[in-house]
Amino acid sequence: MAQVVVVGSYVQDHAWLVDAFPRSGETRRAHGFNTGPGGKGFNQAVACARQGVATAFVGAIGEDRLGAIAQDFARAENLPCRWQIRNDSPTAASSIVVNAHGENRIAVNFAANERLDPDFVRAQSDLFADAKILLLQLENNLDAIAAALELGERHGLTRLLNPAPVVAGLQGDLVRRADILTPNETEFALLLERLADDRIDPATLAGRGDAELHALARRLGVETVVITLGAQGSFVSHGDARRGDDATHYRLPTERVHTVDTTGAGDAFSGTLAAALVLFHNAPFRRVVAHANRCAALSTETIGTAPAMPTFAAVTERFGN
Repeated sequence: MAQVVVVGSYVQDHAWLVDAFPRSGETRRAHGFNTGPGGKGFNQAVACARQGVATAFVGAIGEDRLGAIAQDFARAENLPCRWQIRNDSPTAASSIVVNAHGENRIAVNFAANERLDPDFVRAQSDLFADAKILLLQLENNLDAIAAALELGERHGLTRLLNPAPVVAGLQGDLVRRADILTPNETEFALLLERLADDRIDPATLAGRGDAELHALARRLGVETVVITLGAQGSFVSHGDARRGDDATHYRLPTERVHTVDTTGAGDAFSGTLAAALVLFHNAPFRRVVAHANRCAALSTETIGTAPAMPTFAAVTERFGN
């Protein structure tokens, strides 16, 4: 019985490691290559499951070799999946270039993810019936996301939306159906522009005062907003429901780690946040976010995305309870 249902994307990642990003027209020698399972939805499902929380994943893949790799990895992880296998679109794939600082540049073809049938999602209602948390991203077609939100509302699940990427056609009514929103700086700025007609420079967010950040977050109309600020940690903003916290808003720092690849760190955060809502359901929300921060930081010490998601034991061994 799944406690967390993740409806989202699967992408086969292909990553090249370089000392510096190639300039336009330059061919640069890579000193390493890695391929493995990824996609925001699948990464987050793996991160959640590795915290020891029963998790189920719903997504679309092609009828091809990459789709078979996805199924094999899920079985090896003991991660139950409901795959819609499309014969009209291939499994998604990405190209990731990672420099010596762990920074990345990514190109992705979402392929089958953009053809996830809303009726296929609705047919998975049994997964939602006994779950507690629904976790979503935006690498699928929006009508499939809306169908998942409808099921989440019907069955009374806490709905967690990682608004990545902020796609064309995204409307405020869909975003505001989430209970918890987890944008990074760029996504937060784009949402403010799209939903509140407020333009800000994402590079300035971490340096803004807490009261100002809180006021900006309240403009999105979601009860709890958690902005991930990379090396600067995260910022939490609550509305009327504080989820056990004393304060309406606060920051939590990141942990010190030896970063080699930041790809997937945001997915580690969102997936672990969903798991921690179950694991620490009687604790203040601050405890939930702290665990997600730690998992995200630790994920950057390993190259790759889904395979880099830390286990609960690894996080607690490194940082304590």
